[in-house]
Amino acid sequence: MASIPYNEIILDHFRNPRNVGEMKDADIKTTEGSPACGDQITLYLKVDPSNHNIIDVSFQSYGCASNIATGSIITEMVKGLPLEEAKKLNWQIVNEKLGGLPPVKVHCAVLAIDALHSAIEKYEIQHGLKKETVVSTKENLKERLKRVIDPSSGRDIISSNVVKDLNLSDGILTVYLSIDERNQFAANISSEIHEKIDFLPDIKKVNIIYEDKRL
Repeated sequence: MASIPYNEIILDHFRNPRNVGEMKDADIKTTEGSPACGDQITLYLKVDPSNHNIIDVSFQSYGCASNIATGSIITEMVKGLPLEEAKKLNWQIVNEKLGGLPPVKVHCAVLAIDALHSAIEKYEIQHGLKKETVVSTKENLKERLKRVIDPSSGRDIISSNVVKDLNLSDGILTVYLSIDERNQFAANISSEIHEKIDFLPDIKKVNIIYEDKRL
């Protein structure tokens, strides 16, 4: 099998990743992807409350050289930026900054940007910076859950029908899953659901009901 051709920029960030590691005093932490499916990135941000500039950032990565390289370079790109400027970054800019990822690895740039945008959204919601009111509906909650991957299929838990139904009532979200609580990936899926939903201001509680718990 032929090896994937990486340019020197990617190799440098892979061999010498910048800003890598857990940030204990981070204002925001967010995770995208799944190690069971290949790539995962956790991003930590510390934000200056007076001007909303990103004053520190770090990442942890599970996956290939491209995933490590994109995590590394995105931390360099956003450190010192105001949140509003960081929000303008997209995967094409990250890809260009790395000198061009191999086509089969472009998803790593998408994953890193998703993590960045998710972290910024969390910070803005938690600190009342979002201009529009966040109103959760079954439909937009399903869109959020499409970012949770079912490791057994490599597809999101909505399209793979792991989520059988959602019920939203008085700020309490109940997620009905088609898997047994003893499923090897149940704990990971549950954790990811909470990661994507718990921070929303109008969601008071998330209940997860497994197939084997329905009587």
